[in-house]
Amino acid sequence: MDASASPRLERERHLLFLEMMALGLPKEYESQEVNRLTLAYFAISGLSILDALDRVDKDQVANWVLSFQAHPRMVADLDSGEFYGFCGSRTSQFTTSICEVSRQNCSHLASTYCALAILKMIGYNLSNINPESILISMRNLQQPDGSFMPIHFGAEMDLRFVYCAAAICSMLNNWTGMDKEKAKDYIVKCQSYDGGFGLVPGSESHGGATYCGVAALQLMGFIGADICSKQAQSAVIDMPLLVEWSLKRQSFDGGIQGRCNKPSDTCYAFWVGGVLKMLGVYEFIDKDALRDFILSCQSKYGGFTKFPENMLPDLYHSYYSFAALSLLGEPGLRPLCVELGITASDDGNGK
Repeated sequence: MDASASPRLERERHLLFLEMMALGLPKEYESQEVNRLTLAYFAISGLSILDALDRVDKDQVANWVLSFQAHPRMVADLDSGEFYGFCGSRTSQFTTSICEVSRQNCSHLASTYCALAILKMIGYNLSNINPESILISMRNLQQPDGSFMPIHFGAEMDLRFVYCAAAICSMLNNWTGMDKEKAKDYIVKCQSYDGGFGLVPGSESHGGATYCGVAALQLMGFIGADICSKQAQSAVIDMPLLVEWSLKRQSFDGGIQGRCNKPSDTCYAFWVGGVLKMLGVYEFIDKDALRDFILSCQSKYGGFTKFPENMLPDLYHSYYSFAALSLLGEPGLRPLCVELGITASDDGNGK
């Protein structure tokens, strides 16, 4: 390929986009208020990949994130079934007309994952957050089949939340928050006949679900990083079929689809690309074609879109485009710890 014809990553434009999103969200995000911590994770993580965390006040970010943590009033509360992690937004902590208690606990596994990831990226010492209350109460969310509820009442259960639980334990360096064997058994049941993973047993293979299953198994130590190793030959999942399914997700346009017969989408360049990276077979994709597809979704306003024909960027697809470009080795981007979804040097030791 002629290097002069290759598209260029508009770094400064992206930095301005992410900095703006980190400081305040446009009104179009009002409906996502309950996911404010997740949106912050996308913005802060994007800046981290671009090696530009100096553009935010880290102490201010840490204090803001910590304000979302739910705390038990007494030790006995940890056995009540409620989850004492992080709420998704300030509104999650408001009392309601149907709740007579002075404080409503609505912390969520996904919000807790995002909170810990942000804190790790800015160098905050995670031992300061009382990890025991998170881990003890999180174990109450695990179901008999090994899956997890994301909150302590009435919610769906699928691979996303098994992954969140595994990532939380990994970031806290403490696995008392889950039964790994039960979680492994649930993940194995989610592998489909074609090699990919569905969100629940028996469901269609999906790029995001496949990432969650593979990353959780790797974090828990049930699969290694070398597909050709002896360990891979006796792995708990069907590795060859998984590799075949994942490689087939790259489309004729160079992008990666999340499911069979679906259009390429920038976020799956990370979800499926990350699976291939973890399994040690990333070199078998057409990297130049994938890079061209991702950069064809680069918005003139900064950030990335879902599809090339879209005009306006969004935080979700912007972050996963940066993450995918990092996997591709784009110059100027920091490498990723793929299974945790954060930059690799964020070891959590803090300051």
